Amino acid sequence: MSASSGPVVIDLGLERGEPETYHRPERRTTPLWLGPALLAVLLLLSVAAAAPPPGPPLSELLRLAISPGDPDTLTSDGRLVIQRAGELSSYDLATGERQWRVAQDIPVYRLRTGGGQVLLRPWAPGRGEPGTTAVSLRTGARTWHNERNVITFPGDDLMLAVEGVRSLSGSGRRVEKWIEMLDPAGGDARWRLWVPSTAVLLAVPGPPGGPGRLLLVRDDLTAQLYEVATGTPLAVHRMPPANYDPENPVVAGGLVLLRHPGPSGIEISAYDPLTLRPMWTQPATGTREVRACGPLACLIGLDGVRAIDPATGDQRWHRPAWRSVEDSGAGLIAYADGPEYPAGVVDARTGRMLVDLTGWRPVGGAATGGELLVTREIGPGPRTMVAVAAPGLPHPRLLAELPTGTGECQAAPERLICRSVYGELVVWAYRPRTA
Repeated sequence: MSASSGPVVIDLGLERGEPETYHRPERRTTPLWLGPALLAVLLLLSVAAAAPPPGPPLSELLRLAISPGDPDTLTSDGRLVIQRAGELSSYDLATGERQWRVAQDIPVYRLRTGGGQVLLRPWAPGRGEPGTTAVSLRTGARTWHNERNVITFPGDDLMLAVEGVRSLSGSGRRVEKWIEMLDPAGGDARWRLWVPSTAVLLAVPGPPGGPGRLLLVRDDLTAQLYEVATGTPLAVHRMPPANYDPENPVVAGGLVLLRHPGPSGIEISAYDPLTLRPMWTQPATGTREVRACGPLACLIGLDGVRAIDPATGDQRWHRPAWRSVEDSGAGLIAYADGPEYPAGVVDARTGRMLVDLTGWRPVGGAATGGELLVTREIGPGPRTMVAVAAPGLPHPRLLAELPTGTGECQAAPERLICRSVYGELVVWAYRPRTA
């Protein structure tokens, strides 16, 4: 071989040396999903790292100076209306911002809302009937004034003006002389009814989808049923003798239930709210009170609490250790040792315990659907803790510790409103802690 000849190349093929697939693979050595999955994990970690930490369980929205006698009320559409320092104000509970403020120099002891109005009932010791003033819930402007006590009528966008309410605990339950059904927008009377002596007033349900009805039981035991919107008489029935106090009769499960003496002791009778037709009567020895319990009626007495079907009077459950019950937005609250010591939230249909409330006290008002705010005092000081009781939780879930001196709390959806001994009213937004 001459020196000028080129280099000799020997092709060894794939018999030895580096395989061709190392440079140009015909099949992946990693699965197709691995890359996107790793990218997604990295993105989630970066977002979590960038997200702000969760806020406190209670965050203050509003703080107002207030006197012990200054009244306030919460509306169903999420407002706080309060009278203080010579003015009447409305605040949005969603943001804490003031919506309007008007001068109001006449002190009032009661604020109520209904039909788009705020009803002001002033103090008037020794002056006779002070009347009722209505201001617009939307603007605070005065709408009308009525010379009598005006009460809201549940279930309908109407109001009742009544005279000479003799039962202070009944909020107009026992009336006399003229009663008028008012149009809230202008305060005009839609119809009037004369009560010759006194009568017990009760709102009862109408037909499904129809207007409500007004039941008057006069001193002569004549029960009269009227259509709310027009005042049209619908039915008359003579009722048995009874005390007819603010809690008797009651509406439970769509029927009117009356506790009254019978031939052999206390009895319970049920009446159709559309016709006043008697449905059934049965002995209820030892029963001192009847209350609505969700779809049932609860008979409270010396032998505890018995729940019956209002349509038939049949017993559904019995709890001898309970002393009372209370219907709330979170369900039925059972009390074992008095009105300040609840046993728990129970299923009204079965009497089964849902949430144990031993040691806690319910906060009044309507919290988020299905929830109940509760408080308890612990340790030296004492310290007041607030928690959320909700379906699915065997015990209340702790939210936070309230500032020292906080009390007189009420709940609204995702809001806690409390007064303090330092002359303040505070609105907090709350969020349940994760389990």
